[in-house]
Amino acid sequence: GAGIDPVQRLREGGLDHRAATNLVAYLDDQAEATGTVPDDRTIVVERFRDDIGDWRVCVLSPFGAQVHAPWAMALQHRLGERWGLAVELMWSDDGIVIRLPESIDELLDDDLLIDPDEIEELIVSQLPATAMFASRFRECAARALLLPRRRPDQRTPLWQQRQRSADLLTVAGKYPSFPILLEATRECLNDVFDVPALTEVLRDLRSRKVRLVSVDSQQASPFAQSLMFGWIAVYMYAGDAPLAERRAAALALDRDLLRDLLGAEELRELIDADVLADLELELQRLVEGRLARDVDEAHDQLRILGPLSVDELGLRSVEGAAVKDWVDQLVGERRAILASIAGEERVGAAEDAGRLRDALGVAVPIGLPRSCTESVPAALHDLVARYARTHGPFLVQHVAGRYGLAREPVRAALEALEVEGRVVRGEFRPDGVEREWCDDDVLRQLRRRSLAALRKEVEPVDAGTLARFLPRWHGIGTPRRGADALLDVVAQLQGAPLVASALDRDILRARLPQHEPAHLDALCTSGEVVWVGAGAIGRADGRIRLAFREQAALLLPAAEGFEPDLLHAALLEHLAERGASFWADLTRAAQQAGQPFDDPTVLAALWDLVWAGLVTNDSLAPLRAVVGAHGRRSPAAGARSRSRPGRLARSGPAAGAGRWALVAPLLQPPPTATEVAHARALQLLERYGVLTREAALGEGAEGGFAGVYPVLKALEERGQVRRGYFVAGLGAAQFAVAGAVDRLRGERDAPEEAPVVLAATDPAQPFGAAIPW
Repeated sequence: GAGIDPVQRLREGGLDHRAATNLVAYLDDQAEATGTVPDDRTIVVERFRDDIGDWRVCVLSPFGAQVHAPWAMALQHRLGERWGLAVELMWSDDGIVIRLPESIDELLDDDLLIDPDEIEELIVSQLPATAMFASRFRECAARALLLPRRRPDQRTPLWQQRQRSADLLTVAGKYPSFPILLEATRECLNDVFDVPALTEVLRDLRSRKVRLVSVDSQQASPFAQSLMFGWIAVYMYAGDAPLAERRAAALALDRDLLRDLLGAEELRELIDADVLADLELELQRLVEGRLARDVDEAHDQLRILGPLSVDELGLRSVEGAAVKDWVDQLVGERRAILASIAGEERVGAAEDAGRLRDALGVAVPIGLPRSCTESVPAALHDLVARYARTHGPFLVQHVAGRYGLAREPVRAALEALEVEGRVVRGEFRPDGVEREWCDDDVLRQLRRRSLAALRKEVEPVDAGTLARFLPRWHGIGTPRRGADALLDVVAQLQGAPLVASALDRDILRARLPQHEPAHLDALCTSGEVVWVGAGAIGRADGRIRLAFREQAALLLPAAEGFEPDLLHAALLEHLAERGASFWADLTRAAQQAGQPFDDPTVLAALWDLVWAGLVTNDSLAPLRAVVGAHGRRSPAAGARSRSRPGRLARSGPAAGAGRWALVAPLLQPPPTATEVAHARALQLLERYGVLTREAALGEGAEGGFAGVYPVLKALEERGQVRRGYFVAGLGAAQFAVAGAVDRLRGERDAPEEAPVVLAATDPAQPFGAAIPW
């Protein structure tokens, strides 16, 4: 209401100041982005373009998934019929996301307003085509005993149940009144969907009780951003998930399905050893906050954990406690008894006297209340069940040794408890070698806590972790030697614009401490590797791209935007007619252009063509001659210094040495646009491991991130790459190759190491490109 401070109102509702402030700010940001916030009387339809320019429509509504799911199903059918195209959409508790096909640029409000009188029939007609209906039909048929098992004492694999259920559904579909069809439909409409609520919402929309607000925004609003994150999860391959997601997704399953799906052996890998150790300490009340502080809490320890020795009780009491005095007091008050169990004197709660007598043959002292000495029908079962409740996964011999019993009675008790569903058997301990037993509730806690630990592992890493990961992805700090080491480095760097002055000294030396420039020259002169200019930097430096000759057409962009003058045209014409030429040939061609060009002018023109990506050399020696002066002299100045009479003049300047050739033949035959996009996308993934939009834009990739996005999406659909939100703050569209995500997350908790010194222009250095300075 007016005059009420929202932060104060939220604080009265139980939020602290920061939580209340953040929530109010979140709502304010949404109101600023869309002009209104969706509520029970307002539905916001927001339209914006995504990263690749496709239109997305978000229906922001607070009515929950039970309303949004059937609404989305009806919209998918209705829009697909109207447009004649498959419609991609996703629903959640917060709304519906629709991706408009490329040929469609708007979604009218009337398209969303389905007639409430038709909605139920529309949903019922679409239900049989959904996986949800097939699943519900199988469950209903199984409950009705229509899917009998050949061996009632054995489980039927789920895939076989599905096959038989599909056969039954094919036959039953011919009989509309078949009871299981009706029951499966009823479950979907009433238990999964809330069709009456959807009908009411559609009627309110038609009657204007609920208003529909359409908004066009430049970018997704805060509410829409939350929905868009869910879009990633829907359109990704779960089977190719990195380790953390794969484990987390498996643990989220029902436990019975988990055992059938993964097998018991994999549970050893799924259960977190640290979580198991912490839980066992809590179950045994050995942690701060569960220690006994007085005689009454000591009695509670005995009642909860069973008989304990004095030393064991001391471990479960606060430091300095008079445990022996507590025991004497409890025994004197007939609240505890002393008993010899497994050859050791222990203290047990008086309430356990009859149970210990009937199960273990312990002598019961005189004077206890009758309620403590009455016969217990399943005494051993109770002791074993309590042991299971207060321990992690255990073996039969552990229980038998604890109570001084033979193994067979303990095993029989555990099997009886398993039939009751109170304990389960499997391979749970990460360091175990045998099948263990575990209490059902303990295993549930263990799974829940392991899941929480794994979900924390799945959280996106910060920018600093990416900065530590990227140098290691490039092999910096891991010395590499051998003939193939340089080839591996070139394979990772090819296509990237590298600063020429930093190539040998900083970029290659960081990856190959023993690097010698002659090694790269040998690859170039042999024709295995080529280099092409990618723009000048000042007078005596520039960027170049390296590439293997067979991939040059795919990874090296064609030169554009350079306007040659008379001298440039003469050099290009000569190289086109005569092919690879030396310095003397080029100067002769320049003189034939009709003007008396001197050597410095010819050299400067030649390097204009080099930096423009039109001309290259079969060696990097002339490039080093240009950048070797570190900007103190221009190539023309170098030419003048070497144009003195004598042998140097006849051989030409160092910056003009070697054979010069056109780049254009290297790019023949021209590949298709699809082949180029595919090769460059794979190269970006190879270079960065985890490719973000910012990294692709920082490299100056042709067409930007949108140029490779369709390829990345197709690779994801084929299971070759993984899409997710891996690095916080870098946008949702992030792609990673197999193994890179696990390695990235491994850097989050990696120990501190010595700093790594990199050139600011090194591709392995993310600051200034993917990460702000």
